[in-house]
Amino acid sequence: MTPAPNSGATTESLLYLDGVTVSFDGFRALNDLSFLVEAGEVRSVIGPNGAGKTTMMDVITGKTRPDRGSVVFEGKHDLTRLDESDIANLGIGRKFQKPTVFENLSVSENLELARKSPRGVARTLLAAPSEAERAEIAATIERIGLVGREHARAGSLSHGQKQWLEIGMLLIQDQRLLLLDEPVAGMTDRETEATAELILSLAGARTVVVVEHDMEFVRSLAARVTVLHEGAVLAEGSVDFVQNHPAVIDVYLGR
Repeated sequence: MTPAPNSGATTESLLYLDGVTVSFDGFRALNDLSFLVEAGEVRSVIGPNGAGKTTMMDVITGKTRPDRGSVVFEGKHDLTRLDESDIANLGIGRKFQKPTVFENLSVSENLELARKSPRGVARTLLAAPSEAERAEIAATIERIGLVGREHARAGSLSHGQKQWLEIGMLLIQDQRLLLLDEPVAGMTDRETEATAELILSLAGARTVVVVEHDMEFVRSLAARVTVLHEGAVLAEGSVDFVQNHPAVIDVYLGR
């Protein structure tokens, strides 16, 4: 691991992006992007299409290498020097907008497969889980609101329930930094409300970065908001602050 620069921001925050720039065929998807996220925080990230939100998550998870800049995790790991599996093993998990669950397996089996284990898929499904593993799976099912659906095929779940299952798969892997890409897209109002409750219940024990377009949902999280525009931070603060920020209104929210 390459030591992080000697900076108070890198040592006191869980995640610190410092001067990250990414270019694709001359287009700057990220332009000297810098911001930090504290441990145990829920952070909302918003911005217009093309603002750099997805590229930011790609860089954090090792999918995209920046042209320059660093992404420091826990004050000591420069994620730009690690591959995707190493980054996941540090405790960083990502949920994409479209749920990626094993649709032909049950809810319990999905969570069992997601657990960190040296066993392969076949051995995992053939081996009976221990009492401790069953308890962990049951606790996760309760937390994500799927009690009574333990044995249901994941493919039979509603869109919102699949989203919760995927979040549960990150939780059971003990990922400490969760990157959630539009977690309430396509959800009913009730599912959206339950998702906000789930995310807020994770605060403190986990750090959650939510990329979202639904401003009502962002407001329900009552979290610090980072607004991206043209690959850089345009504004940052409370929901009320960014919703009343003239530049944010001009480029994103409208009047």
